[in-house]
Amino acid sequence: MADTSDFRNGLIIKFKNDLYNIVEFQHVKPGKGGAFVRSTLKNLRTGKVLENTFRAGEKVETVRVERRKYQYLFSEGDSLVCMDNETYDQINIPRDLFSDGVKFLKESEEVEILFNGSDIISVDIPIFINLKVVETEPGFKGDTATGALKPAKLETGASISVPLFINEGDLLKVDTRSGEYSERVKS
Repeated sequence: MADTSDFRNGLIIKFKNDLYNIVEFQHVKPGKGGAFVRSTLKNLRTGKVLENTFRAGEKVETVRVERRKYQYLFSEGDSLVCMDNETYDQINIPRDLFSDGVKFLKESEEVEILFNGSDIISVDIPIFINLKVVETEPGFKGDTATGALKPAKLETGASISVPLFINEGDLLKVDTRSGEYSERVKS
């Protein structure tokens, strides 16, 4: 058991029968009344962010979690198969534990899995992934000034909007959080 004086960004606590990550907190000592801690908490299962105020010194239950690196192997129905980089054990992870960026995940990509004991809490995929364009309309030299976009299909099957100068076979850096084109990568 800990109290609000132990708060730090990234600490995982049990709150309202669920696990939350402390995103931000602030100790407040008003002129009148008791001190309190204003906090921003992110639910590890749903990703929902909420604001909460704790009384100063209020007891909270902290949770010890472990981060382990795994390699994504392949998709199998409603789950994804990943392999532990140290023991080579394979596990099936339900697709809903991954963020929306899972559609950009290609085979052999490294992911980080958050465990509470043997329970999987969440899976973090890389923020940026380099992917090859497999299908798009041809680009033209000089199509860089307008900021216009066109659809492109990537090697994972996902489609994103890209600038007009992108061609088939180009390697792109894609932001998995927003699903947007970031930049063209030199091969």
